[in-house]
Amino acid sequence: MPVIEIQSLDHPGVEVFSTLTEAQLRNRLDPQRGIFIAESPKVIRVALDAGHVPVALLCERRHLTGDAADILARVGNIPVYTGERDLLARLTGYTLTRGVLCAMRRPVPSAVEEVCREARRVVVIHGVVDATNIGAIFRSAAALGIDAVLLTTDSCDPLNRRAVRVSMGSVFLVPWTWVEQPLTCLHELGFRTAAMALTDRSIPLDAPILKEEPRLALVMGTEGDGLPRETIAGADYVVRIPMAHGVDSLNVAAASAVAFWELRSVPM
Repeated sequence: MPVIEIQSLDHPGVEVFSTLTEAQLRNRLDPQRGIFIAESPKVIRVALDAGHVPVALLCERRHLTGDAADILARVGNIPVYTGERDLLARLTGYTLTRGVLCAMRRPVPSAVEEVCREARRVVVIHGVVDATNIGAIFRSAAALGIDAVLLTTDSCDPLNRRAVRVSMGSVFLVPWTWVEQPLTCLHELGFRTAAMALTDRSIPLDAPILKEEPRLALVMGTEGDGLPRETIAGADYVVRIPMAHGVDSLNVAAASAVAFWELRSVPM
């Protein structure tokens, strides 16, 4: 495991942590070579535990024998770039959380059928583009009993650096994949679908019929426009969260946590 001291911002090999955009990291032209970034020792450990493959590490010098020591022992023969705190902050554009970043190989997406095979509760993230919300939804999903996450292709990438950081590594704990036609796929797999929306036919989230469903998929839309009309029309149920004081909606991340807790399939 070579430890490489960097002295300048243009040191060869560190561009993966600095100048490459999220789109370049994802590498749409060659997904097999895509990369994502995990930040902080805790998140990196969760990713390693989940089987993700590291390709390079960026670490403050003082953490080599401190917070990151156990990580260095696990990552094998990959380049470990190190330097002073101020230099690394200038390189990445911000002060590192706990002083460690790890570039990891992006996994090949699984089939929807594989992700949902044993699932009883699924969430579909439909067109949510805010990375913070994506990370928060994944954290709630992992904590509150969601078995799988499906994302429409116009949603934010769950392996976006900020989404991974906000999720505190929960994105590595819940199976997920992309989906083109969520309602069709889920109905074919034996799921009933519940669209979160305010309409004349919406039922309250605590309606007993929802908890009685053996396989249920919650469909959650964008923060602004919500779900497309055709998605709402095609769902088996339309669901609302009962609220006080005339409040008609919650942020999608907050709403997801409420819904996950209410419709969990197993006791916590």
